[in-house]
Amino acid sequence: MNTSKTTSSLEIRLTEIGRVHSPFKQATGTPIQPYCAGSAPGYVTLRPEFVDGLADLDGFDRVWLIYWFHRASAARMSVIPYRDTVAHGLFATRVPARPNTIGMSCVRLLNIEENILRLAEVDILDDTPLLDIKPYVPQYDNYPVRRCGWLDTVPDNPVVADGRFERKVYSVSANHLSGSHT
Repeated sequence: MNTSKTTSSLEIRLTEIGRVHSPFKQATGTPIQPYCAGSAPGYVTLRPEFVDGLADLDGFDRVWLIYWFHRASAARMSVIPYRDTVAHGLFATRVPARPNTIGMSCVRLLNIEENILRLAEVDILDDTPLLDIKPYVPQYDNYPVRRCGWLDTVPDNPVVADGRFERKVYSVSANHLSGSHT
């Protein structure tokens, strides 16, 4: 049954509320999920106008960080995810190369000091734009499941990223830009 309709594109504006900081400067070597990160440290620096929103958050063990994959490569509808060697549909994976490069991680909240949230189990690149923070609530966020698609057939070994979904950034020297050749 084809229910597709022609729709117009919706412009959505997001506000960066802060930055996530971690020891991970590039995708290669970054844990692919918080459970793979061990005690990897990190912190969030929240913009001053959002600090009042942190009231009562320090009573939670874990928080969801919603962020922008600012260094992800262009979206691809068929991808080979880190834990497998065969292609899968993008939406059956957590690959960062998505149409809307929104990421989410459930990290451990250690403490809050003014506008700084100290974290552990961080799997996010350094200087990542933060879009939102939500408390992890086991009654709402923990669903028992019987099946997990293609992930049921691959080993559950901790994995780190290899850079295959990181946008390549090339630097050009000032001499090259000015037309000088040496």
